[in-house]
Amino acid sequence: MNIELRKLTIDDYDGLRESMQEAYHDSGNGYWPKSNIQKLLRLFPEGQICITVDDKVVACALSIIVDYDVFGDNHTYEQITGKYSFSTHTSKGNVLYGIEVFVHPEYRGLRLARRLYEARKELCESLNLESIIAGGRIPGYHQYAKELTPRQYIDKVKIKEIYDPTLTFQLSNDFHVRKILKNYLPGDLESKEYATLLEWNNIYYQDDVSARSAKIIRLGLVQWQMRVFNNIDAFYEQVEFFVDAVSGYQSDFIVFPEFFNTPLLQPYNHLPEKEAMEKLADFTAEIVEKIQELAVSYNVNVISGSMPVKENGKLYNATYLCHRNGLTEDYRKIHITPNEQKYYGMSGGDQIGVFDTDCGKVGILICYDVEFPELSRIYADQGMQILFVPFLTDTQNGYTRVRHCAQARAIENECYVAIAGCVGNLPKVNNMDIQFAQSAVFTPSDFAFPTNAVKAETTPNTEMMLVVDVDLHLLDELHHFGTVKTLKDRRQDLYQVKYLK
Repeated sequence: MNIELRKLTIDDYDGLRESMQEAYHDSGNGYWPKSNIQKLLRLFPEGQICITVDDKVVACALSIIVDYDVFGDNHTYEQITGKYSFSTHTSKGNVLYGIEVFVHPEYRGLRLARRLYEARKELCESLNLESIIAGGRIPGYHQYAKELTPRQYIDKVKIKEIYDPTLTFQLSNDFHVRKILKNYLPGDLESKEYATLLEWNNIYYQDDVSARSAKIIRLGLVQWQMRVFNNIDAFYEQVEFFVDAVSGYQSDFIVFPEFFNTPLLQPYNHLPEKEAMEKLADFTAEIVEKIQELAVSYNVNVISGSMPVKENGKLYNATYLCHRNGLTEDYRKIHITPNEQKYYGMSGGDQIGVFDTDCGKVGILICYDVEFPELSRIYADQGMQILFVPFLTDTQNGYTRVRHCAQARAIENECYVAIAGCVGNLPKVNNMDIQFAQSAVFTPSDFAFPTNAVKAETTPNTEMMLVVDVDLHLLDELHHFGTVKTLKDRRQDLYQVKYLK
């Protein structure tokens, strides 16, 4: 007999399904569909463990990581697993949550479950998580339900007057009962739909109290004054000034506005607008390279405003996310305004997707894009928590559209939205002569946030920077316990928003 404990793979699915069916044959429970196992392996491969005997999968333990503060002790299995979608898994969580353990009945005398539990404990320690928590069935309770309450039953199992095949094992493996749960697993008749909330504490857990919480993200917004520069080095000097200043406050992100480099159009003001913009596009690669260098040297993620990009004879309005680890990613404005089409012949981009950063998932929309709610809804479905919107508006009417739409996006997508714009005048640059802006960070609207859903905002039409802390933990709480739950309460049986690419 050859017994091996290892990580589960999708090739093990047929054996997993067969063993799970046998393990739950008497209880009437089914098995996990292959799509669920595939998703678990994609989200958290190291948390899915199996045991094979002579290459046959006979036991398995499935887990996710959750931010347990979001759920607390009063949760159901459906809630903790995100309605079995595992959307509750987060690498920044503090608890390893056990969602499944089973052993094929023919192999239950080999103490295989103990091996799975020990592997989970090692994983919890290696990931520096606070504890392992799981909801445990009490399958023997139905035999005593008429004479004992669940608490009385559990107490008798603890002192070994009653043997319960699940609870007795868990208690012997250093788990303790935190709470009794009702309706934890509907349909579990053996347990009378009761469950024990079990916990194993990681005594080696180290809490880094010296660092700012990973859930607190600091944003730096630049309200950029349009001014004529004598040369591109003077432009770089102004950019570095703001990057230096914002990084001095240990910000995680700095956001520049849309078309903030258009003062460099001044030498080409004699050309038709489209030709002048194409000349400006010639500088974009150099500017992005310079900003990426600043992102690394000042240790701050930079959203580079937006700049024209020429590719295959077409002009695009593009922004760049320059990560502080040296990676550069771009986003091209999807919706082009009538003026951008008329004067510059710009084309819209066709790629939509969130960006993974060291501060979580973020989205970027450029100005007019924020007036189309479908884009940010797609981002929200991909896990976006912060939306950055570089913008440029000439009139207060245009600004009002951007502002109110950005506020709506924050509320409907349960996220933060940061908008950054240009101010001042450029009398020597066609179509860039006046600007109006009031940069701001908007929040959802609920008790944990400001009553006007505005975290902070600048003085209108004044060059300045805004440094703001946003708490991602509040978004998690809102999502699960808010006065309203906008994302959860969508009637997706009636309508959906889908990315068609």
